[in-house]
Amino acid sequence: MTIRIIPCLDVLDGRVIKGKKFKKLRDAGDPVKFAQKYSEQGADEIIFLDIGATYRSRKIMLDVVEKVSKCVFVPLTVGGGIQSLSDIRDSLNAGADKVSVCSAALKNPEILSSGAETFGSQCIVLSIDAKKHVKTWHAYSHGGRLDTHTDVLDWSLQAQTLGAGEILLNSIDMDGTKAGYDLELTRHVSEKVSIPVIASGGAGSLAHVYAAVKTGKADAVLIASLLHFREFSIGDIKSYLKKKGVRIR
Repeated sequence: MTIRIIPCLDVLDGRVIKGKKFKKLRDAGDPVKFAQKYSEQGADEIIFLDIGATYRSRKIMLDVVEKVSKCVFVPLTVGGGIQSLSDIRDSLNAGADKVSVCSAALKNPEILSSGAETFGSQCIVLSIDAKKHVKTWHAYSHGGRLDTHTDVLDWSLQAQTLGAGEILLNSIDMDGTKAGYDLELTRHVSEKVSIPVIASGGAGSLAHVYAAVKTGKADAVLIASLLHFREFSIGDIKSYLKKKGVRIR
């Protein structure tokens, strides 16, 4: 399997923002321009996360997805505030190829099975916002604000059984720190399930990206700050990984 490099665009009120540990948000730019740039640089996919998660912000997000889908020819994933099959359908109709579900799945796991049955497993991505608790990790909902006390490893396996086609694994502890991915968390989840796992949260160097693949055993790597603030291009990342012997697209 080849490793995918996926830029993540956290969108609030039509603008890309970036924070630290899901807080301290700052404006980073226009999502359409970012998407076009990353597509030209060779991104394998692009993920949009609506961190506003309200009806109004979802409408704005769908407008963004429609604009991007007309000028970018890489797979698009949309997440944030997805509550129902109709929300999934709206996102796909707007031009998304996949939909990421987090809080709604914790509240009603059947959205994963019904979504997979209706649209196909390849369209359903389970997003897990994970935070370390003693010797395990808990899955959080509501944008990382509410501890559901759900064990991340158990939840990952259950989601796979229900029909999720992929897991987007977000480390709340490492998000925006640029101190590296939570390799232990990523490795445990990757070894627990057979569906692809996307490592997310903490990339601060090219070595961190490589570690997520080599040590964390991730199938894909989500990157935000490293790209948004022009520290590296997607080409830089892919060249580095290729030199390290990683198969890339």
